[in-house]
Amino acid sequence: MPTYRLLQARTPGDPVRDEERGSFAARLGVPVSDVLPYDCLSRRTDAREVADGVDAVLVGGSGKFSIFDPEPWLPAFIDALGALADDQVPMFASCFGFQGLVMALGGRVERDEDNAEVGTYALDVTGASADDPVFRGMPARFNAQLGHKDRATVLPEACVLLASSPRCPYQAFRVGTNVYATQFHPELTHEENRFRFSRYFDDYAKVFGKSEAQSLLDSFLPSPEADGLLARFQELPWNR
Repeated sequence: MPTYRLLQARTPGDPVRDEERGSFAARLGVPVSDVLPYDCLSRRTDAREVADGVDAVLVGGSGKFSIFDPEPWLPAFIDALGALADDQVPMFASCFGFQGLVMALGGRVERDEDNAEVGTYALDVTGASADDPVFRGMPARFNAQLGHKDRATVLPEACVLLASSPRCPYQAFRVGTNVYATQFHPELTHEENRFRFSRYFDDYAKVFGKSEAQSLLDSFLPSPEADGLLARFQELPWNR
């Protein structure tokens, strides 16, 4: 059974810290004890330290933080993601991790609240997905769980685009053979995403308005195909 390091950018009082770890473990089908948390807020994120003693690296969301915040820990976090990708350390990054990896590899992320995606959205696979071992076999359109206000607007040249949506053209990519990133949350079921949304309801109400936020809260749908992506990632050759 492989072990994972989970990079987390969440404050100590954020209850999603433990829930995120459990969600990754559940989608991977491993014990929670095999997903080792790494607090990026309390230390300088070091790529060698992150990769040492584990088989693969996971990167989750961020709660209150944006990739544009002037946080002292953010530059080392972004640099570490780039170093891990360059070394082809097996890695799966979602949401905030996706944005950090885009920036680390020379792409561009912009703040775009008008095109925010919070809830369940239909995404489209690209032609490159047909030859990808993780996305191969996905339906042309599939549901996924999202929660982001920033989005990638320029994809790094090294990335192979695997999924897209009308609001956010860059939803998933691969770098080399071992590194994957998704703007959506394949670690979350729709029940888990709805519960997380409810935790941050007041914040979303400020962005969308209370009525629209409530409509979003009521609109979550199952996303079975996206829920299975992490298990497929675990079946890649790095895990042999």
